[in-house]
Amino acid sequence: MSPLRQSPAFARLWAGSAIAGIGGQMTIVAVGLHVYELTGSTFAVAMVGTLALIPMIAAGLYGGMLADAFDRRRVALASSSVAWLATIGLALVAWGGSEVLWPFYVLTTLTSVAATITGTARQAIVPRLVSRELLPAASALGGVSMGVMVTVGPALAGVLVASVGFGWTYTIDVILFSAAFLGIVTLPSIRPEGERHRPGLESVRTGLRFLKGAPNIRMSFIVDIIAMTFGRPHALFPAVGALVIGGGAVTVGILTAASAVGTLVCSLFSGRIGLVRKHGIAIGWSIAVYGAFVAGFGAVLAFLALTGGTRPTTDIEGASIVALTIAAVMMAGTGAADNVSSIFRNTMLQSAVPDNMRGRLQGIFTVVVTGGPRVGDFYVGVLALVVAVWVPPLLGGILIMALIALCLRLTPSFRHYNADSPTP
Repeated sequence: MSPLRQSPAFARLWAGSAIAGIGGQMTIVAVGLHVYELTGSTFAVAMVGTLALIPMIAAGLYGGMLADAFDRRRVALASSSVAWLATIGLALVAWGGSEVLWPFYVLTTLTSVAATITGTARQAIVPRLVSRELLPAASALGGVSMGVMVTVGPALAGVLVASVGFGWTYTIDVILFSAAFLGIVTLPSIRPEGERHRPGLESVRTGLRFLKGAPNIRMSFIVDIIAMTFGRPHALFPAVGALVIGGGAVTVGILTAASAVGTLVCSLFSGRIGLVRKHGIAIGWSIAVYGAFVAGFGAVLAFLALTGGTRPTTDIEGASIVALTIAAVMMAGTGAADNVSSIFRNTMLQSAVPDNMRGRLQGIFTVVVTGGPRVGDFYVGVLALVVAVWVPPLLGGILIMALIALCLRLTPSFRHYNADSPTP
């Protein structure tokens, strides 16, 4: 809790982001349920994230340039305003009763792009608000807020969609989103320190040249791409709730919230993480454990499918409660393992990269963190469509463990990274 006591500005930013994030996570789940209700297609659900991938890559790179060239507070405020207006658009579409898909794809892409720029600016701001020794604690608090977001948001989505419908669900997000502005507006002006570059191709090239000479930062990006590409079964949840475990929207909410519960519990007991100095080894092991839990989730689905124990029902009373419980435990494990990895990856980036490069590197990092799951959605959607629902997580978890072991073996500097002398 030290960063909250040391920096009131950080505390306001953290609280505002957490409240707004609850609504954002609620809408992510609601859009998936909405598209699945309109189409009955897991592939259509997966495409919600996939179509946003290229614009998000551009937004991450451009947002990083903006954060290294201008007042980071203003950058975050402008992009948050765009995301808020897109959320209002989703609410209007739902209240209008439209059954056309393209507004969902366009508005969620716009929201994702704006959120990418906001996240880039926000993460570049944090090291200016707290001291370096408290960066692991600040990252752990980020895990706490993320745990709350993804626990409360999806659970609310499941309940609200089932009880009052999509229109009210999106409208509540519009109201919750306003809290984000409170955290940003009250920040002081935060301009980059050192030499600044105007946004443009040369600014991007400078950032990429720095990344090319930063093997530890580069490897932290690569291992996260591996985890998010092969270990994100979330696009399967509507089909799992309707066709495999049963339970419909409630099952979707439980499974999505379970990973956040793991994140939250892990963050609450993360005090000793600040004592770990070998961050590269810690990242590798935590992602390997993540892969094991993803494979375990796939094994639960495979068991039901291959033994004829599937429950094609949207009624929670007809769901397989034992399978749902085990699947939720597996998802909680993924949340805890990913949180440990995230704490060390954030700390490595924020402490090893100079301030005037932090926005651009954070932009690339944001593209990895938010773009990786979109690639994962495409992987899951295609493989589930061509083979079976249980194949993507089972195969993906095994691939993650194998590829992480290979990465650690091939990168000695990453294995030997020491937080006492951070080097990019």
